[in-house]
Amino acid sequence: MNRDELIKLANEAKKFAHAPYSKFKVGAAILTEDGDVFTGCNIENSSYSLTICAERVAIFKAISSGKKKFKSIAIVSDSKNYISPCGACRQVLMDLAGGELEVILTNSSGKKKVVKLSQLLPFPFTSTDLKKKKEK
Repeated sequence: MNRDELIKLANEAKKFAHAPYSKFKVGAAILTEDGDVFTGCNIENSSYSLTICAERVAIFKAISSGKKKFKSIAIVSDSKNYISPCGACRQVLMDLAGGELEVILTNSSGKKKVVKLSQLLPFPFTSTDLKKKKEK
């Protein structure tokens, strides 16, 4: 699957976004290493902290379907600016997909930028930070 096809699927997912408060609709499509695609959209809640972003919906769907290895994720919105994952999504993506994940950022003009997740989160907190060091 090429990047444009992944972006198209993210745009389809954006149509299902539930954003009655912000009116900021986002869609995401994540590609697994074995070629499966999982999509997500943002889903807002009146208790704003319970809102979930499109990127987390997509990767959680993939994980809950048994997928563990990912190649790329496309993120779309109607913004003139390139849409990038929020801090929470960057952390979740880092933990579940790793820093080599290709992130396809898009804008409403149809342009795209491609970066590695490690570029968006250069000093991540990961599971290796939780491992206890052996005492001498």
